[in-house]
Amino acid sequence: MKTLAVIPARYASTRLPGKPLVPVGGIPLVVRVFRGLASCRRVDRVVVAVDDDRVARVVRDAGGEVLFTPPDLPSGGDRVAYVAEREPSFDLVVNVQVDDPLVGPDMVDPLVEILSEDPSCDVALLVRAIEDRDEVNDPGVVKVVLDLQGRPLYFSRSPIPYPRNEGGRWFKHIGPYAYRREFLLAFAGWEPTPLERTESLEMLRMLERGHKIRAAAAPRDTVEIDTPEDVAVCEAWLQRFGDIPWEAPRDWKKSDGASDGACGECSN
Repeated sequence: MKTLAVIPARYASTRLPGKPLVPVGGIPLVVRVFRGLASCRRVDRVVVAVDDDRVARVVRDAGGEVLFTPPDLPSGGDRVAYVAEREPSFDLVVNVQVDDPLVGPDMVDPLVEILSEDPSCDVALLVRAIEDRDEVNDPGVVKVVLDLQGRPLYFSRSPIPYPRNEGGRWFKHIGPYAYRREFLLAFAGWEPTPLERTESLEMLRMLERGHKIRAAAAPRDTVEIDTPEDVAVCEAWLQRFGDIPWEAPRDWKKSDGASDGACGECSN
């Protein structure tokens, strides 16, 4: 199976203007994400979906490929689908957001392998156990409830499951998605569903329409870039662990006083 990876890189950003070009450790954010995907063994081609000449120039200077997408597309997922529609020779499509500079082959290749090995699965994504209780109550952290086979039952910005009794565990969704191309194109044409509108989470559109999602355990955490403060956190991480995230200690949060929290229940 051939795999296309797409990085939706919209220039405009409310909280961080010009986000794709923000330097992180002296390297533009979009270039860091591109390099991570270019290192993936199971990715055959990487395309950056852009809407601005400034982003296109930086990507091309770094050796990357760009495709201009309409500026009025409502989401990153729509930009990924726009690129995938024009690339019919690919079977699988990976979506990695431009705000995720620590994503690498140890996070992407397992998702591609799930779709390659399980013909009944149309979508695969990563989840990780939450150890920091502040993340449980943070609406910016998407929580996921899993069944006994590690398949997502529901995604929410709320702290689910509710801790009525002691001993509960929480999981969050992080990082990339992998889709079958035909499913992605169909999904992009569906109207948003009621729960999706309520939570503003597109994964709920899949679940509400009865489609199964596979979850794999994320081997490590990431630092998503949405604010200038996130940039500082990511730069501190890079200074401590180096410029190749997938070679860093997998329990890097544990070394800062938190436990590893690998999601052992997830299906791989």
